[in-house]
Amino acid sequence: MGEEGTEGTVHLLCLAASSGVPLFCRSSRGGAPARQQLPFSVIGSLNGVHMFGQNLEVQLSSARTEDTTVVWKNFHDSITLIVLSSEEGTSELRLERLLQMVFGAMVLLVGLEELTNIRNVERLKKELRASYRLVDSFLGDSERIGDLTQCVDCVVPPEVSLLQEALSGFAEAAGTAFGSLVVSGRVVAATESWWRLGTPEAVLLPWLVGSLPPQAARDYPVYLPHGSPTVPHRLLTLTLLPGLELCLLCGPRPPLSQLDPQLLDRWWQPVLDPLRTCVPLGPRALPAGFPLHVDVLGLLLLHLELKRCLFTVGPSGDQEPSPEQRRRLLRSFYSLVTATHFPPEPGTPEDKVEDAAQRAQVPRACYLVSGPEEPGTGWRLVALQLGPRRLLLLVSAQSPTHGLRSLATHTLHALTPLL
Repeated sequence: MGEEGTEGTVHLLCLAASSGVPLFCRSSRGGAPARQQLPFSVIGSLNGVHMFGQNLEVQLSSARTEDTTVVWKNFHDSITLIVLSSEEGTSELRLERLLQMVFGAMVLLVGLEELTNIRNVERLKKELRASYRLVDSFLGDSERIGDLTQCVDCVVPPEVSLLQEALSGFAEAAGTAFGSLVVSGRVVAATESWWRLGTPEAVLLPWLVGSLPPQAARDYPVYLPHGSPTVPHRLLTLTLLPGLELCLLCGPRPPLSQLDPQLLDRWWQPVLDPLRTCVPLGPRALPAGFPLHVDVLGLLLLHLELKRCLFTVGPSGDQEPSPEQRRRLLRSFYSLVTATHFPPEPGTPEDKVEDAAQRAQVPRACYLVSGPEEPGTGWRLVALQLGPRRLLLLVSAQSPTHGLRSLATHTLHALTPLL
């Protein structure tokens, strides 16, 4: 299994579907933003072959060459997104979901009306610049995985009940039902209404906050791709501690000036110590001292009904492979098992048409060994699904393969109270 993201280039093209005019082109190389642009002749050829197929009522969705994967997707017969990836091990599933997230980001910051009824191409190009930082974060190596899983990246603080109570009280005092605490783009706690936000805004909003440069306060206009794609809302953010932000989603009220220091102190000063424990949770996701087997090098836990996930490569951080390699291995393994072994997540069209006989044959666990084939070498990857939870583990080469399922089951039982 290749390591997704290893020394390759990703090109993302956005075009007006009717005219083929490029709206933007973003690139990354080796997981970092790049200035490399595709020649216009290549862009025109890629769009032309897609349009040729459409004229013949043939839907061209993907293609592969020896070293590159290409995926096309048309949105609302108005916007065409094309992604080319030469990263080793890149899957079509990953690229398809990348395009879905990119279009969601465009709607989030520009609105659906501007994208489906293009009156002035040059003005739209300028407006779409606001989405570049968010779009670029999907192309590069990220410590989060919600762009691929379409689940909200979460962390588990030690005293979540205290933070939840303070958040609910503050949101009510501010006059909104939608509030959350976000650390490094991951949700620490949220109100019930925030958790009920649809896909993709539930994933995009904290990801947006995590992609923006640090700022004491923001009043940011956003559209909700699922809930309100044509009428903007306001995303208010307040930095409580470095890296930890309070987010409120609201209408015209309250004004940002109403959230004065006295109101903040009233609700957050009593829980200052629990807030401090959240700051280092960003990349770690799990509370300090959480008991994990020494062989576990990284994990991804998904709750498929709640659409939330925990993703960390923090455990045993001094061992090989590097944190970046661990994330790539887990992302590639997730793409493999989701496309090959496990059923689609609830709510997808494929899941709705899948019949009971097929579901009865779905596996509940699988594993593979990545790396050299000699006995006792190669990292182990194991996936286990029980009910609405799916757990993926990256395990050291010293762990025997015959004990992987037991290790995964024990780890899943330990994590179940957290998510």
